[in-house]
Amino acid sequence: MFEKSLYDLIRGLRNHKGNEKEYIQNSLKECRAEIRGQDMDLKATALLKLVYLEMFGHDMSWASFHVLEVMSSPKYLQKRVGYLGAVQSFRPDTEVLMLATNLLKKDITSTSPIVMSLPIITLPHIITPSLALSVLADLLPRLTHSHPTIRKKTIVTLYRLALVYPETLRPAWPKIKERLMDENEAPSVTAAIVNVVCELGWRRPNDFLPLAPRLFELLVDSGNNWMAIKLIKLFATLTPLEPRLAKKLLPPLTSIIRTTPAMSLLYECINGIILGGILGSSDDTTDGEEIATLCVSKLRGMIMVEGDPNLKYVALLAFNKIVLTHPYLVAQQEDVIMECIDSPDISIRLRALDLVVGMVSSENLMSIVGRLMRQLRNSRSLTTEEANQRPVAGMIVPSADSDDEAPEAAIKPDRGASQEPLLPDDYKIDVISRILEMCSSNNYGYLVDFDWYIDVLIQLVRNAPLSRGTSALDDPDTNTKSVSSLDVSENIGNELRNVAVKVKAIRVVATRAAESILISMQIDNSSSLTSTSGALRPLAWIVGEYPTSLESSESTLTALLNIAKSPAPSEGLIIYLQAIPKIFAQISSDDRRPWTPERKIMTSLLMARIIHTLEPLAMHPDLEVQERAVEFAELLKLAAEASAGQEASSDDIEQDTPLLLTQAIPSLFSGQELNSVAAGAQRNVPMPKGLDLDEPINANLTNLLRAVEKAILTEPDQDDFENFYHKLPPTVPSVNEPTVNRLEGQRLGGPEEAVHSYQQGSEESYLDPDIVARRRAERLERNKDDPFYIAPAGSSDTSTPLHSILQGNNGPDLDLDAIPIMQLNLGGGDANVGGHSPPKKTKVSKARQRIQIAADETLGSGMSTPRNDDSETSLEGLQRMKSKGKQSVLQVDSSYVGAFSLEDDGKEGQIDFEQQQREEAEMAKAMKEVERLRLEMQRANERIQAAQGVPPEGTIVKKKKKSKPPTNNGEGEVVAVKKKKTKKAAVIDEGCGEASATAGVVKAKKKKKAKAVGMDEPQQS
Repeated sequence: MFEKSLYDLIRGLRNHKGNEKEYIQNSLKECRAEIRGQDMDLKATALLKLVYLEMFGHDMSWASFHVLEVMSSPKYLQKRVGYLGAVQSFRPDTEVLMLATNLLKKDITSTSPIVMSLPIITLPHIITPSLALSVLADLLPRLTHSHPTIRKKTIVTLYRLALVYPETLRPAWPKIKERLMDENEAPSVTAAIVNVVCELGWRRPNDFLPLAPRLFELLVDSGNNWMAIKLIKLFATLTPLEPRLAKKLLPPLTSIIRTTPAMSLLYECINGIILGGILGSSDDTTDGEEIATLCVSKLRGMIMVEGDPNLKYVALLAFNKIVLTHPYLVAQQEDVIMECIDSPDISIRLRALDLVVGMVSSENLMSIVGRLMRQLRNSRSLTTEEANQRPVAGMIVPSADSDDEAPEAAIKPDRGASQEPLLPDDYKIDVISRILEMCSSNNYGYLVDFDWYIDVLIQLVRNAPLSRGTSALDDPDTNTKSVSSLDVSENIGNELRNVAVKVKAIRVVATRAAESILISMQIDNSSSLTSTSGALRPLAWIVGEYPTSLESSESTLTALLNIAKSPAPSEGLIIYLQAIPKIFAQISSDDRRPWTPERKIMTSLLMARIIHTLEPLAMHPDLEVQERAVEFAELLKLAAEASAGQEASSDDIEQDTPLLLTQAIPSLFSGQELNSVAAGAQRNVPMPKGLDLDEPINANLTNLLRAVEKAILTEPDQDDFENFYHKLPPTVPSVNEPTVNRLEGQRLGGPEEAVHSYQQGSEESYLDPDIVARRRAERLERNKDDPFYIAPAGSSDTSTPLHSILQGNNGPDLDLDAIPIMQLNLGGGDANVGGHSPPKKTKVSKARQRIQIAADETLGSGMSTPRNDDSETSLEGLQRMKSKGKQSVLQVDSSYVGAFSLEDDGKEGQIDFEQQQREEAEMAKAMKEVERLRLEMQRANERIQAAQGVPPEGTIVKKKKKSKPPTNNGEGEVVAVKKKKTKKAAVIDEGCGEASATAGVVKAKKKKKAKAVGMDEPQQS
């Protein structure tokens, strides 16, 4: 039979391109037949081929017994193949593993180092608690083997055994510690011990503090960079436990940072200084500032390295940690950090965003936000075709078709990529969230221009990516609470609502911004907003809460009516139905307008449109939507009857507007102004007694809801009434230009020029043309009377007051350019003809409008002022990262290793968890006994005080009265007044009706008697 080697298998697999599956199946059949033979060479070759095919995903667990046979071969080459097959195929639940225990113990005690190495390097992959207990006694003597390679492999294997069987550390740790303290030990063995100590150190760092002197010596004297990295990580764990280590470690770490050319060691030194708290624990402020400046400068150099994104990433991670203690040093590196925001690597952009949020201030807020806005505006989303067909840039594609050709690989970059950057929607959502977080931080303390912020919010609504759950929202019956959290546009709308509520000075601008977004959504078919967008809910709340600030109430009401008729979620319909009657009340409540026939007809038609919209919602599955639709529909029907019954005014008779329109309906929505309420205020509201929130309102509620869900909501007929009254008005606010026109202008004008610096970019680079045009018009209107304002080139035809005066006095032929210019010698003294210099004009800075931002309201005087992240629409609370626990790379549950102490004397055979429980029970029993004795002593003390006449409630300490001055008896002598002593009465216990009193004898304090002193006799001292 022709024997096929591993090389023949690989060669045949490469020659059967397109038919690999069939060839592999035939090879597996051949291997099954070969491995069952008696020839050990043929069996080893078949096992080697099975190991190769196992790496392609073909299971070879069926050959575990044959693997054991090859492992027992006396030939080293065959034994090595058997141990390789065991590493690839054996698992802790493999049945033949019990049969391999004796073989492993035999090979561990072999005299040949190469044979002894095979079971030592195999055990970490197949170890189980029972197997660890069996081979531990044979592994420990290998720690003193004469060959350093055996000692090194044994140390690493013992660590793997300790993860599965913690009792391994009890006999093994003293020997490992002895190897570490040996200065003549081989460097490779010492490095292996340091790796093991580092892995165990983060679990129980207290056990390794005695090793600090030896570890410090290795850090200073060793030239191994990888061992130095491990030692620095270990010292970062030990430094918080021993603060004196920080001062000891500072000189060697500083020397390594200054001299090492290895970037990995440089970063680990900086990271160890940060994590160990050396930056903040330095007693000398000068040394702390010096090392912080050195770390920041080195990290800046790592970011400036071209072509290495890994260094940029780790440098940004370190910057994010340094900014907590030295933010001013990190803020000085703003230029390189801002360059990382435009990096093609999304992970680097995210880390730069984390850093930018921490270093934002009132001076750089607008520039940072402007740069992020340009990213969103100039980017494009990934299409479905690109997601399926677009190759990865820089992907390595094999170019060899057969074994005869050289197995070369060519890097084929993607040349067909678009010039526009491709950003995923998750990154866009993160950028928008960071923009909102930066602008709203510190209760809008960094904002200096709220008008600019409103325009930014409008642009963010347009650039926000579509919600990933939009399709799920088409059905109003679906639950949208989990999907709405994915819609970032809702956060933008909430932020606009916060500004409208808290900042009264900008409320009109915010309300009109919400109005413009709602109207543009109806007239612009290419708008990204749909009826299911989360931004519509807070926008509708704004226009409904502040209808007096609207520019066109009729257009806004029409937009809300159209949204309410579209398939919108229940949460949105609730707010729309509340806003519609508020805007209607604002339109119809003007009692100064006469009740003309035109007004009567328009009001009646407007109410008919609203009722026509609300009536289908009376059968909506959501109960709150039903309730609001029915209430407002019936109310408007009454108003329609009152309007029809009230005659219109004529030339002779003037009729009043119905009071139901001017007073009754508006009074429903007029009252105290709503303010922002802190989230913590709800916890201070006491729960009413007898209220059970778990008790159902109606026992038959489930059946009622099921019956409602089966109801079929028919679409309203598209009759002439619908087409006439729901037709969009032709006039719209001038601040909104259709997106179609904007897109057409961009198409004709060509691609926009990229802004290379965030300091040179203007608002035109990240705001839409209609927003820029409105801001320019407002700026021209604001500065029209300023003679020093230079108007842009497009508005040169405007005339300033100064220009009008010159034109009026000199005629239309005045040429300002023809006026000669005299050169003045400002440096010489001859320029001052009059002998005195003219008074200097001081530049008066224009006073900025003072913006007052309302704080969140809360209940209870004892609570502190809520932070900004406690508000209802806080963004900082949404961005909090969840802590993730560490998981071992070996995929082994080693959590209980942290409970194992290395300081035990080794007398115990196993960890006694029941003893700890017994000790806790005894401690609780002892505490109860102490409490009982304390109460008995307290009662005994009370009985003693009662016996001495002290009442149970205690004695009243009276204020001492001043002693009376001595009186003169008329004979020239002064007689001191003596106080009478009062005896204390015995205390009588009347609780049982018997006198149980024993009068206590109270000794009075001795007082010095005042002697009578004659007036003529001198007083003796």
